[in-house]
Amino acid sequence: MSVREYQKKRRRERIFRAAMALFRQRGFQETTASDIAKAAHVSRGTFFNYFPYKEAVLLEYGALLLAGLREEVKRRLARGEDPLAILRFIFQEVARYTEAEKDLVLPLLYELLNPDPIRAKAAFEALPLGDLIAQVLRSLKEKDLVRKDLSLERMGRTLADLYFLTALRWAAYTPERDLKEELQKTLDLALLGILSR
Repeated sequence: MSVREYQKKRRRERIFRAAMALFRQRGFQETTASDIAKAAHVSRGTFFNYFPYKEAVLLEYGALLLAGLREEVKRRLARGEDPLAILRFIFQEVARYTEAEKDLVLPLLYELLNPDPIRAKAAFEALPLGDLIAQVLRSLKEKDLVRKDLSLERMGRTLADLYFLTALRWAAYTPERDLKEELQKTLDLALLGILSR
């Protein structure tokens, strides 16, 4: 890595850390790009060179969360754990993240619904939860436990969509309920349509 590339990487990390700290202190909606730039000791234009919009910082945060989850799933699959137990683990973990960081995860999830197709696609690509789920479903397919008339990608993305929608509904209408329990019920219902009979 050249000195210039190293400096750019460090600057991006500094902006990311400053943004996340402000989001947690002030709240996502109350934090502006100017606030982030000031806290990171860069110009507002420099902030936008690294993150084209404020939500892009959250996309990076979500991608980091999923990267950690992906590594844990990979370890569990390598140990030969039951794929259904791993699916339940994934849903428990995303519920835990969502409950712990509700004020950050929810604007992140809304980005998936952004009416700007470029931003919605960026969110979809940054948050490949469906691909992670499809990886687990592949283990079930090898055991002939999932339907053959649907692709793993479609089933994985459908389960990921169920998480996204359940989390949004929970936050908007029933935040007093246990999200882990809500997601478990949703997963159980969905598996009825995915598992082979």
